[in-house]
Amino acid sequence: MAKKVALAYSGGLDTSVCIPILKEKYGYDEVVTISVDVGQPEEEIKRADAKAEKISNKHYTIDAKEEFVKDYVFPLIKANGSYEGYVMGTSIARPLIAKKVVEAARKEGAVALAHGCTGKGNDQLRFEAVFRQTDMDVIAPMREMNLTREWEIDYAKEHGIPVEVTKSKPWSVDENIWSRSIEGGRLEDPSFVPPEEIFEWTTSPEKTPEQPRIVDIGFEAGVPVSLDGEKMSGYALVKKMNEIAGENGVGRTDMIEDRVLGLKARENYEHPAATVLLAAHADLEKLVLTRSELKFKKIVDDQWSELAYYGLVDEPLYADLNAFIDKSQERVTGTVKVRLYKGALTILSRSSPNALYSEDLVSFDSQTIDQKDSEGFAKYHGFQARMYRKVMDKQ
Repeated sequence: MAKKVALAYSGGLDTSVCIPILKEKYGYDEVVTISVDVGQPEEEIKRADAKAEKISNKHYTIDAKEEFVKDYVFPLIKANGSYEGYVMGTSIARPLIAKKVVEAARKEGAVALAHGCTGKGNDQLRFEAVFRQTDMDVIAPMREMNLTREWEIDYAKEHGIPVEVTKSKPWSVDENIWSRSIEGGRLEDPSFVPPEEIFEWTTSPEKTPEQPRIVDIGFEAGVPVSLDGEKMSGYALVKKMNEIAGENGVGRTDMIEDRVLGLKARENYEHPAATVLLAAHADLEKLVLTRSELKFKKIVDDQWSELAYYGLVDEPLYADLNAFIDKSQERVTGTVKVRLYKGALTILSRSSPNALYSEDLVSFDSQTIDQKDSEGFAKYHGFQARMYRKVMDKQ
């Protein structure tokens, strides 16, 4: 009986060279490749399919776009998901991809699960947090063989595997509907200025339209549901927002990131829709949630983001945090107007039927609140600090 291994397959250099390696170095008879569509460009999916059909024994492409947005991106928006300023496109997708690979592996009767992650990054942990819940072996050729990208490029050429990267432009790109990450080569040098050629989703601010773009974003229960009054499905909305914000130069991040292992890494990201939707959502929350809710939710959001970044979506605490977040989002309904111009995002206005705001009470021209009533509060405000000053002055 054929000894099968299921490989999480992107069509890139790492996962492509894994196919012959798994046969030559690990002794597997058949390699089943699984690509999971979470919003990559259609051409990329087609290229991966065509390549896999030639070099693997069997190939699956699983459409998980809507599921990704509904079950992973939308919870991220409700949690204001951000890790050190990174909107977590790659990290939030990995558990879903891993789960789909496991499903296909079981269907095929595979005895092992494989991925093309290195031993220096985070993705190995995210995949294996899911893979190791099974009784199948887990194979990580890049990590176990301590491979370099230069060696992989040469190996691919020797085995007739077409790859897009070159030694002069060895960019490693990962895309889904929520973000695009670009790393590798000279980009690993924090002092290196990234060339404009690495960007595909965002227009350089110098080349964006001369007129600003104003967009109304509608939310229901913490989730974006419309653009400029037009109701849209989750995937379609994020895709359209990517186009609008990207053509106005919004959504680039160049950062030094602390990986789970403790290594610092220079990372470049594009995430136009994520930038806008997260900013709009956070602004709307300030209008409808109480001060105490906002203060506590900040702690919850930070913990949620760390678990999501680590890929620990099956950790019980993750479900506990989501329960609180979902409850807090029941009132986060309304519209936020944003301005996109030359790479900048500005919140112009917000409105909600659940706003904890009274123009009458806060207005300087209103006498609904008797200002004299606050005098007693003012007398006790800073009371202990004043006592402290008196004690210190006596010494």
